Parts: sequence; C-alpha cells; structure tokens
Amino acid sequence: MPQNPQIHLVSRPQGEPLAENFQLVVQDTPALTDQQVLVKHEYLSLDPYMRGRMNDVKSYTLPQPLHSVMIGGTVGEVVESRHPGFAPGDKVVGMGGWQTYSVVDASAPGVLRKIDTTHVPISHFLGAVGMPGVTAWHGLVRIIDPKPGQTLCVSAASGAVGSAFGALAKARGCRVIGIAGGQDKCDYVTRELGFDACIDYKQHADYLSLSKALKQVCPDGIDGHFENVGGMVLDAVMLRMNQFSSVAVCGMISGYNGNPIPMANPSLILINRMKFQGFIVSEHPADWPLALKELGDLVGSGRFRPKETVAHGLASAPEAFFGMLKGKNFGKQLVKL
Repeated sequence: MPQNPQIHLVSRPQGEPLAENFQLVVQDTPALTDQQVLVKHEYLSLDPYMRGRMNDVKSYTLPQPLHSVMIGGTVGEVVESRHPGFAPGDKVVGMGGWQTYSVVDASAPGVLRKIDTTHVPISHFLGAVGMPGVTAWHGLVRIIDPKPGQTLCVSAASGAVGSAFGALAKARGCRVIGIAGGQDKCDYVTRELGFDACIDYKQHADYLSLSKALKQVCPDGIDGHFENVGGMVLDAVMLRMNQFSSVAVCGMISGYNGNPIPMANPSLILINRMKFQGFIVSEHPADWPLALKELGDLVGSGRFRPKETVAHGLASAPEAFFGMLKGKNFGKQLVKL
C-alpha cells in the first residue's frame, strides 16, 4: 500500500487562519478490508464552509478534529477495491479530505459516488456539477422559487455557487444581477455567464453607495436574493428587496474569521414580509439527483462554462485556502494533485 501525504489541522485559528495551523505529514495507507475501496485523488475542493469547521463552537455539524486530515471534497480514481460495486479505474467523488489517498468504506450510503466524465471534466464534479452547484439549485428552486421575468440577485457571483445560481436562474427566464469583487470578475459574470448586470462592490465605500448602484440596475426592485457574503453586501441588497421577496442564506463569509456581522436594517424583513431562510445542502439529499442532472446538462451542453482556479500540489492547499477566503480565486478553487 502506498504512503499517503496528508495535511492536518493542528491548531485552531484565532481570526484569519495561518500556515502554522496546518501540518504536512506522511502516513502509511492501511491494507483494505472487506467493503473498502482505495481512491487516489486527482483534485481537492477548497470551500468557505471549511473555515467555520475549524472553530470549536456550536454549529450545524461537529468541528474539524485537531491532528487529523483536513475535511474536504475530492474526485479521483479507484486503484484497489474490495467492494463489488467499485472496480479499479472507476472515477469517483467523495469526501476524502486533504490527502493523496483515502480508504473508504464503500458500503456506507452516500460516501462514494461514481461519476461519468465523458462530457463533463472531472474537476467540475467538485464545483458546478457538485456540492456548490447543488447548493445554488436548492436555494433557487426550494427557497426563492422564482417566476419567469422576476429579478434575482446573488453575491459572490463569479464564485462556484454564484455562477451556478446565475446559470440556473437564466435557464428559468429570470433577470439576474450579480455582485462581485473586481472588474474582471464582473466582466466574466456578464459576458460569459450571461448575467444581466454585475456590480463591483469594491467600488463602494458603504452599503448605501452599493445600494444606489443596485437601484440603477434593479429599478423595479429585487424579488429573490441568494446570499454568500453578508455584511455590507447584504445590507445594500436589503434596501432593494420587494414586498414578499425571498432571501436564501447560504454563507456569511464576511464573518468567517470571527468578525461581527450585524444587519443594518433587520426591520425590513417585517416591513416587506420577506422570507429569510438559511439552509445546509447536505440536509437535502433528495435534491441532489435532480440538481446534478440539470447542472450536468448545462455544463455538458456548453450553456454553462464555469471557471476554475487551480493550485498545484498538496502542499499548496493552505495558501490557496487563505486566498479563497480573501476572494483571490476566480471561480471554483481547486488543488490538483
């Protein structure tokens, strides 16, 4: 069995995570027992939720244990199997974590899924045709539930979740407005993803200024919003939301390092009789087949062309993760092994 380089979380970040919170170690891969599969990873997924899991606080799931492999989605190839449902050469997606190999009990439901890479590149199964894409689908379809012609908005619009949200919303005949950081990201959102407009929040000093810019591109208000950021961005959007509108709350990345993120005008939820709902996509397994089929069709047909930022080598994962939290990535952040 091969030796297995891994990255462990060895201390909990205080504020922004640092390189010293992680350690690269090499361990022996144990021999397989019945029902187990050995997977060699090709790509690791880096996602904002990982920052929250590093904190030892009450949350929707247990925190990342110290001195163990950092959690995370992976795609790769089965290299050895003692499970009848998997064979060497199968391409699979799972939660193998920040390591080169993983030993998976393939008899456990949902831990390993075969994928067809004929029409969709394998890396996209960690982004547009993976958890981020399903996250966008659930927020759009189950919470916002838009009608054709309505105006929708999404923050972090050029990212893995935001870009999928836009593609799904445009396919439903909606008008879609993005918010992103930087002119290059805004250009991608409008020119390549087909959003109707995109606003660069970095050009605005406060939420009132950003809200005025939103008013120019949303003269009839916003009917549904998908929130990834919180803080100033959410405050700006709230001033433009229509009566009986909906907000799907996916993330609050502006507060992931422990910064408080108070809302400037929470009374608008009542005044506009808004639906304001947070969700965790892993709690909705019935949605995954529906969402993955639609997303796979969009990507496979070329109607949705997601961007990726790829770091190379396992040791690059921490720095790539730090950059993603600061918005330095463009589209889905991956590590290629």
